[in-house]
Amino acid sequence: MDLVIRGAQVVDGSGAASYRADVAVTDGRITTISPEGSGERPGAAQVLDADGLALSPGFIDMHAHSDLALLRDPDHSAKAAQGVTLEVLGQDGLSYAPVDEPTLAAVRTAITGWNGDGSDIDFDWRTVGEYLDRLDRNFGGQGIAVNAAYLIPQGTVRMHAVGWDDRPATPEQLDHMRRLVAEGMEQGAVGMSSGLTYTPGMYADDAELTELCRVVARYDGYYCPHHRSYGAGALAAYEEMVDLTRTAGCALHLAHATMNFGVNKGKAPDLVALLDKALDDGADISLDTYPYTPGCTTLVAMLPSWASEGGPDAIMARLQDDGTAEKIRHHMEVIGADGCHGVPIEWDSIEISGVSDPGLAGCVGKTVAASALARGESPWTTARRLLINDRLGSTILQHVGHEENVREIMRHRVHTGGSDGILQGYKPHPRAYGTFPHYLGHYARELGVLSLEETVAHLTSRAAARLRLPDRGLVREGYRADLVLFDPETVAAGSTFEAPRTLPTGIPYVLIDGKFVMADGRRTDVLAGRAVRRTPRQG
Repeated sequence: MDLVIRGAQVVDGSGAASYRADVAVTDGRITTISPEGSGERPGAAQVLDADGLALSPGFIDMHAHSDLALLRDPDHSAKAAQGVTLEVLGQDGLSYAPVDEPTLAAVRTAITGWNGDGSDIDFDWRTVGEYLDRLDRNFGGQGIAVNAAYLIPQGTVRMHAVGWDDRPATPEQLDHMRRLVAEGMEQGAVGMSSGLTYTPGMYADDAELTELCRVVARYDGYYCPHHRSYGAGALAAYEEMVDLTRTAGCALHLAHATMNFGVNKGKAPDLVALLDKALDDGADISLDTYPYTPGCTTLVAMLPSWASEGGPDAIMARLQDDGTAEKIRHHMEVIGADGCHGVPIEWDSIEISGVSDPGLAGCVGKTVAASALARGESPWTTARRLLINDRLGSTILQHVGHEENVREIMRHRVHTGGSDGILQGYKPHPRAYGTFPHYLGHYARELGVLSLEETVAHLTSRAAARLRLPDRGLVREGYRADLVLFDPETVAAGSTFEAPRTLPTGIPYVLIDGKFVMADGRRTDVLAGRAVRRTPRQG
């Protein structure tokens, strides 16, 4: 054996009761599990005393925004230190493959707030397959910090075939989009994402989305929509996605499934009832959440969709025109923009978390309302100035969630964990560095919302099942040795809203492919992560 983990409390990812055992690893696989009392004591070249530690499968982040971070940062402790061994990229309908030259330029600008402008990245890929290959050969062929799977971003696909216009796709353009989705699935994507409050993906109607989901279904992938509203009309938006995917015969995974804003306080049971009925009727549904109440996105995402038509340059032109800017303000503050989920914006709930221009750093950590008050101007004047001066690159925390909704949804039988972690900005959301230990420490140990065994199952085997990964997500003989050792009594998120980049405590060891990427609580120099491509269903 290469390694024996001696005397760990095995929390195997199934949800079953934990048990004490020795676990042996050889050539990146779990080769032997010897429960206490079995009389077996396997030997190995390396023995790790795990007394007092829980051993679980590696955590799977079902909603990550590390598309460029994995390419630029070999350390990537934001995720590795949490015990994350696999991230799912290409989220919210906007990412960097498949692209042509104009699409790449536009998408880089559109999601600068998520990933930076990419000026430090050599974009030497255009297809999904080339992007996955790039992950594998990154850092001189060593690979990346953690494993990564990819969703085809429907907004990028629409940008590629149709552009930024709010209009139906022609039959030829729809065929183009079908081909792009099929090619991406053939090249290893696990499904398709959408951002249906983000342009240009939101311009697709249900008929168009259904056709693309039919393509995804042919390859046994899943559809992961950021649906059309998390505020006013949230329940109808969830129902729309359930109906659409059932018509298409496609599995559904609901991204960051929340019920936010005042209109949805205490309404998580309504969502649960909707999902339970669909599941009982045979629908294939899962979801992910992050264990926090505030959300995180870009400031420009709050604008009404008509103001974003045509792409970043068109948005800037509208903001710089006083008459059009006043129409945008009225739509946001009085009517309720679709970018803000149909709810009139409350500027005291919008906290600036990051800016692209270092000269605007003084805005970070303050709400738009507070900054406006300090300047003696209206909140819209402050927001408009920031959008223009930061070239649409500002990120925000949106304080609109409800704790009772968060807890209710995380208990659901199809729930998985997703950080939705944006790593850019001076003051990112602490979920980027803290989601998984926060589940284990705060919600499992301190609050007892879920048992330890249930929590681990949510963060491991359920996600692996959605991704159709036949040898991940459980501590089982023959499975990949993507493993986490943590102290159930001390594991906790170090990140807070005041210090969001603080690493967690109580997670001393993380292995990917049987190699230590965290040892004694410190990041090693091992790059064991690789692209994880779609696995065809057997039988």
